[in-house]
Amino acid sequence: MKALWIVSFRPMGESKINDLFQSMFVDSVKSLDFNITFSLTQFDDLNVKEFVDRKKIKNIYTNVTKDSLPEKKKYSNKLMIDNALEQYIDGDDFEYLVYSNADIIVPNNLFYELSRIKLENFCAFIYPNTHVKNGNIKNTIWPHYGIDLIIFKISKNKAVKFKELIKTYNAYDWGLQENFYMAASEALNLERINLFKKTKVIKFENDFSAFSEDRSTQIKAWKENCDYFLKFLKANNLSKLYANGSYYYLLYKIFRFRDLNLSLILSYIIFYPYNLFKKILNIFKKI
Repeated sequence: MKALWIVSFRPMGESKINDLFQSMFVDSVKSLDFNITFSLTQFDDLNVKEFVDRKKIKNIYTNVTKDSLPEKKKYSNKLMIDNALEQYIDGDDFEYLVYSNADIIVPNNLFYELSRIKLENFCAFIYPNTHVKNGNIKNTIWPHYGIDLIIFKISKNKAVKFKELIKTYNAYDWGLQENFYMAASEALNLERINLFKKTKVIKFENDFSAFSEDRSTQIKAWKENCDYFLKFLKANNLSKLYANGSYYYLLYKIFRFRDLNLSLILSYIIFYPYNLFKKILNIFKKI
């Protein structure tokens, strides 16, 4: 059995902190007792090919030149998933299609827990992350935004349907990736399973000062991707709330009683009152 792992690395050599996080991520994946191939779609990212070769990871490497993207865009999430699905379909015996960011540590019992799920097709994930900032764990139950590890166990027929679905999808740069993958799992009629009570993902906060990226550029990218995403949702008869409902809708859609433990219950209890109160407070501040 094999897994195809979708990830794209940030440029290497621009931040020692980010380089360390990406190296730790690769090491955590390499330590898994499973046959894994990385599906790497890069966009002229500095020193990444050398990093991949040095780490000696099994990979299918595709470079897309930045001048083939729309002006001022850095990367295309549509191209990443499109390339990966083609590789998955053409591959001999891939069983899992994994999506993640490269700033996490993957739990070493991941595939053991996946093997215990007795379904032919499903979508598994881990929420919330265990967030680490400046070397300190902020909170193991705080419901931070972000689902940074999503695993599809799908047949080739499902993968072909997935590839057909994304003909109406597009996305560049930051934002809405987990919303897209969760919406796609619904379109594929997959059971969604939160592995939080079985295992944990450690998520590092990147050194954003090393990139021309801040909160304002993220918001701009999010709004542009939201327009693309709404077209995808409409084309596939999915609720617009996947885009407009933010995490309020997303966490509702992934909620399952069977996935709960005390920590996850606390995460939900914290998320809705805290964020709704903060949103209302911000509205009053603008008045």
